[in-house]
Amino acid sequence: MNFSSKLLEDAVNEFSQLPGIGQKTALRLVLHLLNREPEEVERFGNAIIKLRQEIKHCTICHNISDNEICEICSSAKREKEIICVVEDTRDVMAVENTSQYFGVYHVLGGLISPMDGIGPSDLFIDTLVQRVSTTPVKEVILAISPTMEGDTTIFYLYKRLKAFQIPITTIARGIAFGGELEYADEITLGRSIVTRVPYENSILK
Repeated sequence: MNFSSKLLEDAVNEFSQLPGIGQKTALRLVLHLLNREPEEVERFGNAIIKLRQEIKHCTICHNISDNEICEICSSAKREKEIICVVEDTRDVMAVENTSQYFGVYHVLGGLISPMDGIGPSDLFIDTLVQRVSTTPVKEVILAISPTMEGDTTIFYLYKRLKAFQIPITTIARGIAFGGELEYADEITLGRSIVTRVPYENSILK
């Protein structure tokens, strides 16, 4: 792609590094910004800079937050004794959109994937074990996408948590194998949360 401006080329190259954004889409976005008022573009840029500089991760659940403790963990309306374990913030948002879950979360920050060099020590698994061992917990829900990496992670978490003798459940398989939680519709995901099943049932068959 030939550019008439080095500044334009640099901006397009930066946009094209975003997931799902090719050079043509990046060029369209950059040209759109060029046609906006300078104040709008400055506000856009400042929002991204402020996000990167000031965003925090909850010290309890590791979810993205504006404060040291996120709104969900600090809410008196949430059931603190039920922990829903998810891969990342997108899955928290997906479950929240179902309006079917009222407990708290634990964000792993990824999934175990030996092929990608990601092991248990690279995820927030030890802090989950610590939460379960030091706070009253009635149930741990493993709401993780039913992929190879997801199932590997679920099995590892089950082995780490089963000694605490608390119910460990997984979402019902209304989500097709290989599917990602963040792309599931709210009704299907909501039903999968409500009709969750003991994880032991899936490994004894």
